[in-house]
Amino acid sequence: MRYGINVAVLGGLAEPGRVIEFAREAEAAGWEALMVWDHLAFAWGVPSADPFVVLAGAAQATSTIRLGTSVTPLVHHRPELLARSIAALDRLSGGRFVLGAGLGGMKDEYTRFGLPYPSGAQFDEALDVLSALLAGEEVHHRGDHYTVDGVRLAPAPERRVPFWIGGTSPAAARRASRWDAWIIPGDEEDGSMSMTPGQVPGHDGPLALIGTSAAGDSVAAYGEAGVDWWLEHLHERRADHDTLLARIRSGPPR
Repeated sequence: MRYGINVAVLGGLAEPGRVIEFAREAEAAGWEALMVWDHLAFAWGVPSADPFVVLAGAAQATSTIRLGTSVTPLVHHRPELLARSIAALDRLSGGRFVLGAGLGGMKDEYTRFGLPYPSGAQFDEALDVLSALLAGEEVHHRGDHYTVDGVRLAPAPERRVPFWIGGTSPAAARRASRWDAWIIPGDEEDGSMSMTPGQVPGHDGPLALIGTSAAGDSVAAYGEAGVDWWLEHLHERRADHDTLLARIRSGPPR
């Protein structure tokens, strides 16, 4: 099993410098990934950071740790604009970017800006269009939701960007099997675990579990149950900044 941190860039953690500090400390302590939330939480009164700007800063402050979103509500972004941001961030980081993508669990992020909550079909089409653009080939696409009329993204990423699919529904599991990994939540807002190893769902591809552990804890049972990535969940409802930083510095669970 491999280990990363998953940071809710909301509230006090919307301050980019704090997340960049987390990134440096995580890399030094042996964590292998920094994933960050992608929410327009200011729509309901909570400060929130732009994940791509934060990750760009983290890319300059680190050299080996993977960097990604967990997860981006994909349809909230125009695929051509998102492709440009991803390509720049992936090149800036030396090929370390991972896109976590989902429908987005907070409907207010759409409806408060006059947008309908997307369908799974629109999400699937957005994934296809985005993947085609990031491949760097000329794209010709006419679908129900998107059109790309003979456009080639430049500069494209130097390698294929992995797509990790978030969600707990059967549709999310099927979608994840088509792409590179499946991200699922396994914890509660108070920092306790809600999923036992025996509840880990079967999956025919890589599986990333968002969870919580204390320094020195063993989560080996989750690896034995099929979890490939443990993503330590760090957010202000769990603990204050200093406590979260101490958890990072203590390193991955055993």
